[in-house]
Amino acid sequence: MKNSLSIAVAQFNFVVGDLDANAARILDALDQARAAGADLLVTPELALCGYPPEDLLLRPDFYRACARHVARIAERASGIVLVLGHAHEEGGRRYNAASVIRDGRVVATYFKHLLPNYDVFDEKRYFDAGERPCVFEVAGVPVGLNICEDLWAPAPAAASHAAGARVLLGINASPYHMRKQRERQEVVRRRVREVGVPLLYCNMVGGQDELVFDGGSFAVDADGEIAFEAPGFEERLDIVELRDGRWVPQAIAGERPIEAEVYAALETGVRDYLGKNGFPGAIIGLSGGIDSALTLCVAVDALGPERVHAVMMPSPYTAQMSLDDAEALAANLGVRYDVIPILPAMRTFAEMLAPQFEGLPADTTEENLQSRIRGMILMALSNKTGAIVLTTGNKSEMATGYATLYGDMAGGFAVLKDLYKTFVFRLSRWRNTRSPVMPENIITRPPSAELKPDQVDQDSLPPYEVLDAIIEAYMERDESPQQIIARGYDEADVRRTVAMLKRNEYKRRQAPVGIRVSRRGFGRDWRYPITSRYRDED
Repeated sequence: MKNSLSIAVAQFNFVVGDLDANAARILDALDQARAAGADLLVTPELALCGYPPEDLLLRPDFYRACARHVARIAERASGIVLVLGHAHEEGGRRYNAASVIRDGRVVATYFKHLLPNYDVFDEKRYFDAGERPCVFEVAGVPVGLNICEDLWAPAPAAASHAAGARVLLGINASPYHMRKQRERQEVVRRRVREVGVPLLYCNMVGGQDELVFDGGSFAVDADGEIAFEAPGFEERLDIVELRDGRWVPQAIAGERPIEAEVYAALETGVRDYLGKNGFPGAIIGLSGGIDSALTLCVAVDALGPERVHAVMMPSPYTAQMSLDDAEALAANLGVRYDVIPILPAMRTFAEMLAPQFEGLPADTTEENLQSRIRGMILMALSNKTGAIVLTTGNKSEMATGYATLYGDMAGGFAVLKDLYKTFVFRLSRWRNTRSPVMPENIITRPPSAELKPDQVDQDSLPPYEVLDAIIEAYMERDESPQQIIARGYDEADVRRTVAMLKRNEYKRRQAPVGIRVSRRGFGRDWRYPITSRYRDED
């Protein structure tokens, strides 16, 4: 083996379908890596077309466009070897591929062996599985290729080693969930100990619809020691060196507090959803409550205050404390803040509907009308300005249906959709440690929708500590109601919570897409029928 091998790791943020821009970024990285003296440049999984392209992968023209860009990039790849992730069609079959490009031509192409079809992944819908290892030589070092899921089982890495690889490259588009990096490193440590060779893990970064990719690229020696780890949620081009069969130690980002990790994921998701879709800014209905307050903080931190518009829409039930806290928060964050009272619209709707409601008692209908009036105001502002409405509902509300269709659910992107209410409180306290922008009242007062006098959330829901634990057990761990009850939770609370979760699937299907930060969110990885009579076993 040669004494050393220098590898450039492109932890980049690519845009799905923007082949021209993605190719330009890869070519720029090639120039930078070559200037830095690297022997090899590694890009993430499907870097050329972005991940996940979803049903773009069913279009023949998509593969033709990818092939043209691979050829164009190859023309510029001289004086350095490039590993390029891309979609590939060959002989009527379609692959998640990585091509090795040297001196103007593709010298080898690896097809991903293991196609994940769980959680948010659906690769068997699009791709055929590869079967052969790919080992190529750079600076005298035999290098083996694997793609993402290939590292989560022993066979592909073992096949690369058996074919002569003395170092492994894993290119990835591995989406974020809480503490995912810890899992990745544990898996990769197992692989390198099994095969006895070092490994470089290159991961994508950035937001794509509900998914966030956190980067965190790292290098592991054959004994499982981490020698390099890039910071998460950050685009960068790093140079790592393999010398005498071991990585030269570099900076290791390490694990950050879970609140910091999740907040970075939310910022990334908001920044890229608006940026990649061309929205000029964001509009948020500010209520004086904690959910809208945290949503506003994330939006400002992601976009800057000049691109965020906060709108307070008080009703006769809005407490003065809510008005004061909302105004103070907006001032602390430096955003445009407007107050639009909804009482005139409430009176108009009451008059319009009086003949239809005659003789019927007031109920949640009148409460929901308030929410829908606010939704109409926000969407009108969105239509007029082009800015997107960020909804403020959390996972606890999405689970139980404690949200109003076409009201507080109206909007284009749900920032807190995958955060339980208990974590919203926790994250808000953490955000205030960075700078105390959120008035303490917002964090400490009992949550309320303020749709009727003296209303609090706990009038309609179990305490959030109980509610969130039940939802997590049933939704994320697939525990039965009886199992949850056996762990000490009140049977009435469990039965009621599960019933609400099932009953409100129709609402969640109509909710905006939102950022996934848990193992299982109400999105691509939650596919329950709306119409169902299944009863859980006891």
